[in-house]
Amino acid sequence: MHNELSKAQKVWLTVQKIPIGKVASYGQIADLAGLPGRARLVGKVLGQAPDNMKLPWYRVLRSSGQLAFEAGSPQAEKQKGLLQEEGVVVLKNRVKISQFGWQPNLGELLEMQF
Repeated sequence: MHNELSKAQKVWLTVQKIPIGKVASYGQIADLAGLPGRARLVGKVLGQAPDNMKLPWYRVLRSSGQLAFEAGSPQAEKQKGLLQEEGVVVLKNRVKISQFGWQPNLGELLEMQF
């Protein structure tokens, strides 16, 4: 048996590194997890995370900064509330990536070498 992490584990570990008050896109998480071009996989894997994982899934958004869920839906309201608790401003179901986007530093990037 080998110790290689599954794709899901790579995604979960990467998402757990997003700092409080910051957001990342599905594509950025895919890239950082070593899965370039697999943004849809990131969304799928986040939905499969065990409830006891305490994964900050709500910090992952579309590349436009838009929440992943339809405006006004229970999921969008939950995501918006969790982001606002961390000081992230959500206007019209969108976050300004330029202001709240996560830009990992070199140390963080090196830690993510899977």
